[in-house]
Amino acid sequence: MPDEFHDAEGHPANAVHGYTRFLCELLEREQPSHLAVAFDASLTTSFRNAIYPPYKANRELPPPDLERQFVQCRAVTEALGIRVLMDHRFEADDLIGSTLWGMRANGFRSVIVSADKDFGQLLGEQDEQWDYARNLRWGPAGVFERLGVHPEQVADFLALCGDTVDNIPGMPGIGAKTAAALLAHFGNLDALLERVEEVPFLRLRGAASCAAKLREHGELAKLYRQLTRIALDAPVESQAEALLRRPDPESIEPLCEQLRFGPLTRNRLRALNSV
Repeated sequence: MPDEFHDAEGHPANAVHGYTRFLCELLEREQPSHLAVAFDASLTTSFRNAIYPPYKANRELPPPDLERQFVQCRAVTEALGIRVLMDHRFEADDLIGSTLWGMRANGFRSVIVSADKDFGQLLGEQDEQWDYARNLRWGPAGVFERLGVHPEQVADFLALCGDTVDNIPGMPGIGAKTAAALLAHFGNLDALLERVEEVPFLRLRGAASCAAKLREHGELAKLYRQLTRIALDAPVESQAEALLRRPDPESIEPLCEQLRFGPLTRNRLRALNSV
């Protein structure tokens, strides 16, 4: 959103305005009975930072004005009766993964609203991932179309070829195509490292060099997998009723005043909270 929106105290509010419009559109379009929104509060404090200090060290912390808006986004989410997930040790990905895992045990299929490739590892047969901005939805087969590996191989794939977004270097000289080819042959990272002597005989460019690097850096690959694998044991509610949407009409009006929402957004929020 353009930087022309301000709250009642004069602070920037463009991010929370954009987020609120998106959330209204999602609720109006899908009318979900069960929903959660995960917020990141662990950019420097997650368990992955303890394992590997350079993890996400390439990211700048959000400026105070944006941090303030994150708090307001959470307030809007809660006012709409949506479960907010946040933890200082586990990242938003882990909270989503753990919630999906618990909901699956309760017989639910899940739709993850995100374009993040990491979520491919979570998709079961009935689950979907939704890139909302591009209006693209895919299931497990779509993971293979995008990355060349199956959902259960995504964490190993990212450990091998790295993930610059999260500052995970991966194995030297192993890119996405090579990583996918190795996993297609060996199935998983453990089998690859156990049978690394077979790698020079594969029809891969630089196969001998690849084998040497895997022998030298194999333990690092296992470390990186601890970073790329989404945790399924984060502290989230395991019962489906915890994700039932419970609108809070009384809290919407003060938020509308504080955030100086226009008539259209106010009417959308009121209509959604009267459901």
